[in-house]
This record gives sequence, structure tokens and C-alpha cells, in this order.
Amino acid sequence: MSEYLVDIIHEKLSFFTPAGEVKALNDVSIQMREGEVLGIVGESGSGKSVTAYSLMGLTADNGKIIGGEVNFNGHRIDLMTEKEIRKIRGKEISIIFQDPMTSLNPVYTIGNQIEEAVRVHGDKTKNEARERARELLTLVGINEPDKRLKQYPHELSGGMRQRVMIAIALACEPKLLIADEPTTALDVTIQAQILELMNDLKKKLKMGIILITHDLGVVASMCDNIAVMYAGEIVEYGPLDDIFYNPQHEYTKGLLKSIPKFQEKEYSKLVPIEGQPVDLLNPPKGCPFAPRCESCMKVCLEKKPERTEFDNLGGYTVVGMKGKHYSRCFLQAKKEFEMKNGEVKA
Repeated sequence: MSEYLVDIIHEKLSFFTPAGEVKALNDVSIQMREGEVLGIVGESGSGKSVTAYSLMGLTADNGKIIGGEVNFNGHRIDLMTEKEIRKIRGKEISIIFQDPMTSLNPVYTIGNQIEEAVRVHGDKTKNEARERARELLTLVGINEPDKRLKQYPHELSGGMRQRVMIAIALACEPKLLIADEPTTALDVTIQAQILELMNDLKKKLKMGIILITHDLGVVASMCDNIAVMYAGEIVEYGPLDDIFYNPQHEYTKGLLKSIPKFQEKEYSKLVPIEGQPVDLLNPPKGCPFAPRCESCMKVCLEKKPERTEFDNLGGYTVVGMKGKHYSRCFLQAKKEFEMKNGEVKA
């Protein structure tokens, strides 16, 4: 049995379209233990949702894992049939989708939809499922649960619909909850309530969470570790404090520079990342971020950088050693080489 709840090893996933092969994931590796919260950040199209959906076997029909392994809680997901995956989907691993209004069925009551989630993976009677649905609505902080169970999705506010989605996801107390931008369509007050709720539930149920988001503020309040994705690759991975206070990849630095800084005494412009995202039908030969990187070197355009790993003080360790913080950038490899040469000369 693996020590990891989630163990994705060198995953490669492509979508085969009339226009050609879209290389959505290219050599993605993620390890997560029970109870850990992992934030996956990056711009649209970077592969965040595809990585999470592949864990649940929810890849579109034209999508196929063409390399690597996807392991979850002792299950080899990439080798399982749809029938086998259905036995664990919703029971051991659940998801909160991005838009609750389009994820909830408009013609069924809230009660019917929660009860279905309870009964599919258990042997509860209809009355027991109804009681469990009532408990779940109370757990996620919805008032008047008996009344809400009889209502339809359109009768609830956005925040309440999101809470219903969380209730459905938690129906069978999964070991892993995937939250795909759970606060994107909500106002700031409701966002804070949803994040506080997820934190409380994590502690009560001791479940792991994969949080997919564009909002680095949300990541800062929730996550233990962060994976920064760009063009289907994890370009930097590390503990929360390391990523925020000691970023090593130029893309991570660009994301952090684009955050408004309210503590500054003088007004200053946001610094955008220039250029266009990579075309995954024709990805670049070298580092995927090279065409947009201000510090790009010739080697960046020709070769893909290897992992460079760091200790928690930002110092360099031997490439390839098992570490908590790493990035894929030739600039870091260059600095490491220069530091070693300097030590030799001294």
C-alpha cells in the first residue's frame, strides 16, 4: 500500500481532435497524503481541471491517458473500467464542480439529488437517506433544512447552491474532495464562508482536498502545498510559504507580481505576463514558458529543463533528490552551477 492517498506518476494525457492531438498534460507528477490540502494554480488551459478530472475517470471521450500512472487510495485509475470507477466515484473521491447552477439538475428537488448520492453507494432506505440529507444540509450551514429539501435549485441563492454541491460531495464522507474553483462565481462574503466551511469539514472528516483556483488569496488561506501549472506541466511545486516567499520559477514570480498590493504607500501599476498562452496542438520544443519569459536563454528554447530542488531556505540540493520544493527552470540550474563553481574556486 502506497504512503500516498494520491500518487500521479509522469502522467501524459491528450485529447484527439479533428485539428490534431492536444497535449493537455505532459509529465505531471503529484503526491498527496491523507488530510493534506493541495492547491493547483495557473491560467486557463494550463491543465488544472484535466489533472483532477483524470483522477475521477471523468476525461472526455476523445481524451486518453497515453503515459504514466494515476493512483488513488490503492486504485490504479488509468487501468480501471468505467464500471469499476463508478464504485469509488462519489464514495472515496468526490468533486465540487465550478458552476453549481449547471451541475445541479433543475427538474429534481434538492432532497432528491442529495438522497441519490447517499443511496447509490449505500444500503440506506428512503427515510434513512432523507435523514442523512437533512444532516448534510445542517452540516454545510443551510438553515431550515426541511424546507430546502423540497425546493429546486433555481429557488436558492448562489451561495446556498454551492453549499448543496458540497453536501452532495460529502454524502459518503470521501477520502479526497476535489474543489474546482468553488468560489469563482460567489461574492467575497460568501467566498469566506465557503472556505471556512471547507476548512472545518476537512478537520472533522480528516479528508484531503485538491483546490483548483485562479485566486492566490484563496490558496493562501487554505493550502499546505501548491502546484503551479503552465501548458500542461507542473513548473513549480512546494509548501505554501516557499511558493509565496521564495518563488523560483519565472512564471510563479509573474503570477505573484500580478496581485494588487494594498499596503504600498504609492499607487503602482499591475505587472502583467506579456504574450499569449501556448498552443497545445503545437507545444514548444523547450520550456513551455520560454516564449513569454523575460529571462529566456537560448537553451530554454531548445531543451526542457530538469527538476531543480531546494531546501526550505531556498538553498540548492542535488538535482533528482527527493525534496519538497522544486521548479523546472534553467535559470535555477544555472545559479546552482555557478554556486558550485564558486565553492570550488574558493
